[in-house]
Amino acid sequence: MTKGAVIGRIHSWDLSTGVDGPGTRFVLFVSGCPLRCLYCANPDTWHMRDGREVTVDEMMRKIGEYRAFVTTAGGGMTISGGEPLLQPAFTAAVLRCCKEGGLHTALDTSGLLGARADDALVGDTDLVLLDIKSFDADVYRALTGGDLTPTLTFAKRLDRLGVRMWIRYVLVPGWTDDLRAVDALARFVAGLRSAERVDVLPFHKLGAPKYRKLGIPFPMWDTPVPDPALTVRVREVFRQRGAAAY
Repeated sequence: MTKGAVIGRIHSWDLSTGVDGPGTRFVLFVSGCPLRCLYCANPDTWHMRDGREVTVDEMMRKIGEYRAFVTTAGGGMTISGGEPLLQPAFTAAVLRCCKEGGLHTALDTSGLLGARADDALVGDTDLVLLDIKSFDADVYRALTGGDLTPTLTFAKRLDRLGVRMWIRYVLVPGWTDDLRAVDALARFVAGLRSAERVDVLPFHKLGAPKYRKLGIPFPMWDTPVPDPALTVRVREVFRQRGAAAY
């Protein structure tokens, strides 16, 4: 089977600017995720069975329709989800085709399945948007249902390989606002030479209507969004350790 014939399951695609990597991006959202983050804004991407089946060739034709637009705007293609590394063959093939076509590539991942990303996949990735959801292993498990260790292992591997990283950190009051844990993460990130920035993302409830539509309780309905002053303070903790934070 050629890489163009590789089949994946996708949820949707969109265009974005300044959120999913540099410039204007064609963002491909794949279906399926092994985590169940309590604040997840996209519960409709959890299950692969709910996705639409496409080949890489089909996907590349769609990306090609926007190639001139995204490249003129200094962007490229970002593969997100869901969790792209749940479909490593499809993700690798899309990244390879984009690289061959001269498009900047970004991978948005939790890093939980980083071991599934072989050297070829990593080599075709210009930027990894790495979601580190907490630096406290117990909080991480309670918040996501997963293990923190694989994400940190993947971050260290990317750093050894010199792959650019933007770290993403969702600030959730009562969960990820402990400044000691933030400081520990800041020290970890500051030690990653290829980590260019940390995006501190305030928790929001914009995905709540999706839960209602799916008949699923939204676990964080009663959790407040962070005060702007707290967001500023957390960003400052990262900066104090030498990490650029936004």
